[in-house]
Amino acid sequence: MGTSMKNMERELVCPSCKETYKQPLALPCQHNVCHVCAAEALAPQGPAAAGDAASEPSSPASTPATRSPRLPRRAGPKPDRLDRLLKSGFGTYPGRKRGAAHPPSFSFPCPACRRDVDLGERGLGGLFRNLTLERVVERYRQSIDMGAAIMCQFCKPPRLEATKGCTECKSSFCNECFKLYHPWGTQKAQHEPTPPTLTFRPKGLTCPEHKEEVTHYCKTCQRLVCQLCRVRRTHSGHKITPVLSAYQALREKLSKSLAYILSSQDAVQTQIAELEETVKHTEANGAQAKEEVSRLLAGLGAALDEKRAALLQAIEECQQERLASLHGQIQEHQAMLENSGMVGYAQEVLKETDQPCFVQAAKQLHNRMLRATDSLQSFRPAATASFGHFQLDVSRELKLLTDLAFIKAPEAPVIDTQRTYAYDQIFLCWRLPQHSPPAWHYTVEFRKTDAKAKGLKLWQRREEVRGTSALVEYLDTDSVYVLRVKGCNKAGFGDYSEDIYLHTPPAPVLNFFLDNRWGFNRDRLAISKDQRAVRSVPGVPMLFAAERLMTSCHLSVDLVIGDVAVTQGKSYWACCVDPSSYLVKVGVGLESKLQEWFQVPQDVVSPRYDPDSGHDSGAEDATVEAPPPYAFLTIGMGKILLPHGAALTAREPNGCTVPLPPRLGVCLDYEQGRVSFYDAVSFRGLWECGVDCSGPVCPAFCFIGGGALHLQELVAAKQERKVTIGGLAKGD
Repeated sequence: MGTSMKNMERELVCPSCKETYKQPLALPCQHNVCHVCAAEALAPQGPAAAGDAASEPSSPASTPATRSPRLPRRAGPKPDRLDRLLKSGFGTYPGRKRGAAHPPSFSFPCPACRRDVDLGERGLGGLFRNLTLERVVERYRQSIDMGAAIMCQFCKPPRLEATKGCTECKSSFCNECFKLYHPWGTQKAQHEPTPPTLTFRPKGLTCPEHKEEVTHYCKTCQRLVCQLCRVRRTHSGHKITPVLSAYQALREKLSKSLAYILSSQDAVQTQIAELEETVKHTEANGAQAKEEVSRLLAGLGAALDEKRAALLQAIEECQQERLASLHGQIQEHQAMLENSGMVGYAQEVLKETDQPCFVQAAKQLHNRMLRATDSLQSFRPAATASFGHFQLDVSRELKLLTDLAFIKAPEAPVIDTQRTYAYDQIFLCWRLPQHSPPAWHYTVEFRKTDAKAKGLKLWQRREEVRGTSALVEYLDTDSVYVLRVKGCNKAGFGDYSEDIYLHTPPAPVLNFFLDNRWGFNRDRLAISKDQRAVRSVPGVPMLFAAERLMTSCHLSVDLVIGDVAVTQGKSYWACCVDPSSYLVKVGVGLESKLQEWFQVPQDVVSPRYDPDSGHDSGAEDATVEAPPPYAFLTIGMGKILLPHGAALTAREPNGCTVPLPPRLGVCLDYEQGRVSFYDAVSFRGLWECGVDCSGPVCPAFCFIGGGALHLQELVAAKQERKVTIGGLAKGD
């Protein structure tokens, strides 16, 4: 019983007084605290904070005789303190006055979670007693002291053993004291005696506010309520269930959790062993880290000592050199004094009368005298006494030493949403925050989201990604993928970036180029060298037609098609239309009909040849059910003209146009004979219609007036953006 009882006792100890609970109150934060401890903590907030809870009579559970024998003795509440609390008005809070603008709200500092818990305007009066916890505490006390007798609470010492208990008085009595406190002929004489007990509790929970039996449970507030609480405005619109349903649901959940824990004892032991092993590794790695830091700092100290010796040696050599020069200069000056050897020698030489001998001796002496005379006339010390050029500036080094700290992991990367997109593959681009520690490499994680799946799919990982961009390949079409990135350096991995969700195209991407070999008007259309962009330049013909525009002049339509035709399956492609374009039509058409159209240029006014769905290629002459050979979406001046019958929720107020998205997507279902147009950024459907797929169908683009567009560039074609991820070779 030893270990289990100790563990049990930890669950039954109040976090405030460190003793077993006495009349515990259930706090909104799901913790418990003794009633007396809560009243003491709320005393500075005034008498209203205790509410009606303080009026609850103290039970024998709070007497010293009922303390746990395993816990140290704690002196019971001082009578003067209880009297002071009761006299100050605890339990007499009548509620706020009518018309009070700001009802008082009391905050309780929970000793378990160290947070301030809002108790509302009723303070402790709005809390439930945890009767279940009281029963567990009583059973625990009886289990650890089975032979302890319950003593009468009213006998004078020596006290007698209690023989009766009174639920109304909430006390235990011996026979004589029971008769004394329940005199015949009084109302107390009607109290029915019960077996003596240490804890007196009400038979069931009652609403703290209305004193009614609780019958329901509010799921929204997570609180038991009575019938009166249920009809109050504060619970209007809340999910309220009968207490029986809440009881059954919670009992089932608790039983399952307990059964799982009991059936996982081996796993718990394994995890404990793993934790103990982790503790050992933590101690060893901590000691190793300390040694590493000490070694590095010792190396810095050794380098400083070596540098100090070198600098001091340089100063010493300079000092000795200067002293030698100065001492030599002193000796030269001393030679010029009268009592010096050179002066005396010169005086003696002047006494020589033999002219040849004099010339021989005087020549050498005269050179010495000239040097002495020059030194005297242009005197300056042979060396300066200043050592200013040996001063050190250690401000930078001091700053480095001051800033010397443990390296930190990179901060969470920021996804560059302007450069990140999904097309044939996903191109993900990110950057580190400005003051983030550098990252050696990154880990990219992604997974497919499936709303129908019960569980989340596992993250797929691309490790050791160099650079700040990556390709994610082999993805499913028409799916939503969530991606995230984290950086790594010597300190380890940093936090993940925020998740980004990207929608893949609804069909495989069709890779094609604009056909520049035949059919299009080279005077008005210019195709780029890479055959991925085209610009319409009306030029002089448009200028000549300007005067006839007001007289129903028919302008010609310039058409360019893709060099690949679709003959089966589903295909998708996207393009960007210049918002300043006058009129551009994006869509598909039968290759044979497009070739005919190339040979016979048509005008844009005639509805018979207008390349728009429902008005194409003589649609009036065909049956209504026959699909048209062309299907185009018209774009002009940054707007999309919606055909009749298009179901869109984001129309302009006039009901005809929607804003042009940054990229326009086209999806052709050849077998179904359907073409769909999308906002290629959000993949929101713009329009869908039928098209004749009795032969090869080509992407087609029409220009009326000036305009430009370019095809969406494949992610795989961007060689400069590729990196190596997941062991797959990519470009730099």
